[in-house]
Amino acid sequence: MKTIFLFLLFLIFTSLASAQGKKITIVHSDNSSIDEERLPGATILLGHVKIKHEGITLQCKKAIHYKNSNFIKAYGDVVLNQGDTIIQTSKYTEYNGDNQKALSWGNVVIKDPQMTLSTDTLHFDRTKQVLYYKYHATIKDSINILTSNTGNYYLQNNKFQAISDVIITNPEYILNSNHLDYYTNSGKAFLYGSSTITSDNNLIYCEKGFYDTKQNKSHFTKNARIEYNDREIRADSLYYDRNIGFASATKNISIIDTLNHSLLKGGYAEYFEKLDSAFVINRAVAITNTNTDSLFIHGDTLLVTGKSEKRIIRAFRHVKFFKSDMSGKCDSIHSNQASGLTQMYKDPVLWSGDSQITGDSIQLLSNTITEKLDSLKVLGNAFIINKDSIGYNQIKGRNLYGKFENNDLRFVNIIGNSEVIQFVRNDNKNLIGINKTTCSEIHFILEDGAIKSAKFITQAEGETFPPSKLPENVRKLRGFQWREDEKPLTKEDIFKKYEK
Repeated sequence: MKTIFLFLLFLIFTSLASAQGKKITIVHSDNSSIDEERLPGATILLGHVKIKHEGITLQCKKAIHYKNSNFIKAYGDVVLNQGDTIIQTSKYTEYNGDNQKALSWGNVVIKDPQMTLSTDTLHFDRTKQVLYYKYHATIKDSINILTSNTGNYYLQNNKFQAISDVIITNPEYILNSNHLDYYTNSGKAFLYGSSTITSDNNLIYCEKGFYDTKQNKSHFTKNARIEYNDREIRADSLYYDRNIGFASATKNISIIDTLNHSLLKGGYAEYFEKLDSAFVINRAVAITNTNTDSLFIHGDTLLVTGKSEKRIIRAFRHVKFFKSDMSGKCDSIHSNQASGLTQMYKDPVLWSGDSQITGDSIQLLSNTITEKLDSLKVLGNAFIINKDSIGYNQIKGRNLYGKFENNDLRFVNIIGNSEVIQFVRNDNKNLIGINKTTCSEIHFILEDGAIKSAKFITQAEGETFPPSKLPENVRKLRGFQWREDEKPLTKEDIFKKYEK
């Protein structure tokens, strides 16, 4: 039992001695002295002082060595080396050999193979291999200059944890943050809290993200946005490659065109900075004229190309659009904002007021200054239908040309194999007959979608029948198809897909 007790005492004393660490070794000094009255228990070392301890060497012009407490104070041109990798210079350093902690101040500069750190006051914990500062520091590596008020540098993984007023200056941009982790060997920065990256081309904001300063690639995951001169991208997740000017956005994306007052939204988007172009998928919608009566265009894929003054919007597959006074549907749409021309392709249908317009292709021309509809062109199998209380007014022909007044279709020319069925009413809106006529060309004036007057340019064939004399089965022209159930009535309806 006694033997075990003595063994335990030996272990305790051994651990205490180990905790105290090896004693600081004085390798050289030009001279030394003792002043017990002024510095009790200390040895004063002067001139070319050199000490060693646990893998470090320290050189200075003057040192005060407290042997019993294993502590030293170094003054004047202090140089501290840790192996062949860490070199530190300062005006003053104090070092505790038991806990291997150093405190330096006065023009402190420390270098390792990855970086150079400059500050006024620096703490060095050798057991943890951590440097930390509290009163501003500048860190330089091969590509960046980092400054912050407070920070830690972990030597084992070359990681800076910079806090408070952090700035990374790169030849291509300036990064500002309140907190980031920066790895000097890889140039990777992990951002936490409000952060901005400013360059000549854009400004990036995020509250959490990652930036590879060597590869110029980044990924932002909280409140992220990229601002250009006339474009802004927002998303839950943003990837950006500065080298090629490419950004991809995921979830709740918004691409805002501040110059043309338009907006793209969807679940995924890619933006090509040098082409000023973007495409959007997953519940994609383009919203134009956001300052007035907005137009909402949806398609499985939206593609926006060209500079702001020559911007083109294309939508493909299951295309629908909605505006308070007009809506439409087709397979694809092409809208040129510079010319005001919008073209609808493949089974297009347009609803203007109470009128349904169909054809092989439909073209709408808007006034680029007033942003109001100017004219309409329907090429191939043109067909206009307006619902009457007991039937349908119909205009049909090869091609149709129309003019708008205050976004209301007012004048229509139907050319080639023209046919019309009109429910004729008197001034009291009472039905007096049904007109059924064919002609090679007819000009119409519409009011509230109904035919107000018609002018037959060539010899017309047909007559006005009493309602009882025109059977139901001939009250619809060939190719008649009423598609009211496909009409978007709200901006949310553009996302509904109808099978036809």
